[in-house]
Amino acid sequence: MVDVPHRRPARTVGLRPVGDGELAVRYRVVHGYRRAFRMAGEGPALVLVHGIGDSSATWARLIPDLARTHTVIAPDLLGHGASDKPRADYSVAAYANGVRDLLTTLGIESATLVGHSLGGGVAMQFAYQFPERTERLILVSAGGVGREVNPVLRLVSLPGAHLMLSTLRLPGMRLHVGLAVRLMKLLGTDLGQDAPELLQLVDALPDETSRDAFIRTLRAVVDWRGQVVTMLDRCYLTEGMPTMLLWGDRDSVVPVRHAFAAHEAMPGSRLEIFEGAGHFPFHADPGRFASLVEEFTADTAPADWSREHWRDLLREGRPGPPPGRVTNSDLREASERSAT
Repeated sequence: MVDVPHRRPARTVGLRPVGDGELAVRYRVVHGYRRAFRMAGEGPALVLVHGIGDSSATWARLIPDLARTHTVIAPDLLGHGASDKPRADYSVAAYANGVRDLLTTLGIESATLVGHSLGGGVAMQFAYQFPERTERLILVSAGGVGREVNPVLRLVSLPGAHLMLSTLRLPGMRLHVGLAVRLMKLLGTDLGQDAPELLQLVDALPDETSRDAFIRTLRAVVDWRGQVVTMLDRCYLTEGMPTMLLWGDRDSVVPVRHAFAAHEAMPGSRLEIFEGAGHFPFHADPGRFASLVEEFTADTAPADWSREHWRDLLREGRPGPPPGRVTNSDLREASERSAT
């Protein structure tokens, strides 16, 4: 069992009203593709990376408050939201490259990365590929730890997914699904906790192009057996990188046990659990979430990356598992998945 450090409860932040100007979607063309993003505030850069099927709109309630102390950039990943949806590479490595290129066009050399779900994997990959440009990592219900993932996502990775997603948008089917969701909520299930927001992601796929981009992205990270990528093999490289993990204890998409495993595998990381929250803890308690991000960025110094330190870590290699939740079998299981 991992002991989560006891900390004073974060203050509840009264989020000020969202201004249309602050949350307006902007665009940059990079490599010939239009990339959408939201940008607000002044100060150290804070990049908010959404999850699969989602968009920068998921951060809307948080951006104005975080923008009081940071320059906040929330991109729509390629294939998502208002960004273009080409037939392209939707791997986590390609997304990390895309975030780097967008930040470069905006004149931002380094930033704290906040990544949710798939975006957590992208943030971790960004830190691996571009450690000199990463100041801190904040991983929220992040993918890429264990194989486990919600069975619905495993199902959508199979052939025929286009038809299934199209069917879910039919009025009659939506009524039946809505009734099932309400029943799951009444029964107090974890899936009932997350189902309404997951269905909103389906609503954000209005046409075949959007659905195709979603499925291509999903298949890059999930197959019928579960998650196919891992960050456990390289977590030791975060030594010296301020890292915070935020998770809901009722997450039905990426189980909370992954939070404890990542916490053990990432030297010096901080873990915060949102009791009663599902896969979107920043929706369940945006005030606490914003407060934790502000506190963490204020109380930690940006990572002091050096080529020599990076070389030494690589030469020493991955250490053995610490006593606790991460075992040799966990690492063997991780090694069976791809390390991008």
